[in-house]
Amino acid sequence: MPRTVLIVDDDPGFRTVARALLETDGDFAATEAGSAAEAVVAVVREQPDAVLLDIGLSGRDGFEDGFAVCRALHGVAPTTAVVLCSAREAELYGERIARSPAVGFLAKEQLSAAALTRLVALGGR
Repeated sequence: MPRTVLIVDDDPGFRTVARALLETDGDFAATEAGSAAEAVVAVVREQPDAVLLDIGLSGRDGFEDGFAVCRALHGVAPTTAVVLCSAREAELYGERIARSPAVGFLAKEQLSAAALTRLVALGGR
């Protein structure tokens, strides 16, 4: 049975590509959210195994940035593994990734079902 993942990104093109990448081999069944508010509702409703969260969701829905969204998602579903992603490299975010409740980070260009599976395993689910 595939794990469930919620893809949270304001770019519908990225969500489509990410969904195809993650669902192709059958490891994941994906749903999508285009905003932080949609993500919180979806996580509460669906209780996915994982969330792939774009760090760039800033200034929307009352959240300061993607890190604030990550904290909110962890607050409503602490057993859901949140994986941060960005088109930028992790080094640009300094210690913020390590201090977040996320189980890890993936650069968007490195996204694959195998990479996400490894990080979700770190979340203990």
